[in-house]
Amino acid sequence: MSILILGATSDIGGEIARLSCVGENVVLAARRPQAAGELAAKLEVLGAKAVHILPFDALELDKHRALVQQAQNLAGDITLAVVTYGILGDQEKAETSEKHVAEIATLDYTAQISMLTVLADELNKQDTPAAIVAFSSIAGWRARRANYVYGSTKAGLDAFCQGLSDALHGTQVRLITARPGFVIGSMTTGMTPAPMSVYPIDVARAVVKAVREKKSSSTIWIPQRLKVLAWVMQLVPRGVWRKMPR
Repeated sequence: MSILILGATSDIGGEIARLSCVGENVVLAARRPQAAGELAAKLEVLGAKAVHILPFDALELDKHRALVQQAQNLAGDITLAVVTYGILGDQEKAETSEKHVAEIATLDYTAQISMLTVLADELNKQDTPAAIVAFSSIAGWRARRANYVYGSTKAGLDAFCQGLSDALHGTQVRLITARPGFVIGSMTTGMTPAPMSVYPIDVARAVVKAVREKKSSSTIWIPQRLKVLAWVMQLVPRGVWRKMPR
């Protein structure tokens, strides 16, 4: 049995691996595999049974299934797969660059639903039950002028995950969809934190708790009180909303 972290150099992916690795085979898949070496060493110290590092470019959609199968061959049945790659992108640049807006959309949406489809299919063929973790965001709840490109990808991904969760109902695979707020980490360096901001470790703890406790697919807000803010967001008039910051 094993844990597969797709996007292993991400802050959240690394924290989830650290919290889940004891006694487990861990596969770290990353676009820059050399950058995952430090994390691999830490996981071994923490008690991982074995750690494997695989090169992985999420934009190479035709290689997604082969990557998952390679991980299974290396470490056995995957009991937890975490899809944690993505970019925030440059909103201002995206408004005038069709190349950049497509880059954000491809990595944050198309490459996500491709991998989630592969994982759902491959993990359902295993002899062992499994959980998949995908990351939506409060940014996708209602698109804001300040980051509507990124927000739109999260909105689409969230809708896909809700449908996939229903499709997986009654199977041995469950999907945990995480909806965190502003995450203070390497992706948001230099940005002013939003209300109810969290750190990567906060997100990781909530995800690991959901994986360990839930018996079926679920959607979790991080922090939980963010759900109230999401409800309030729907009531803000359009003229006010378009002036809201990221």
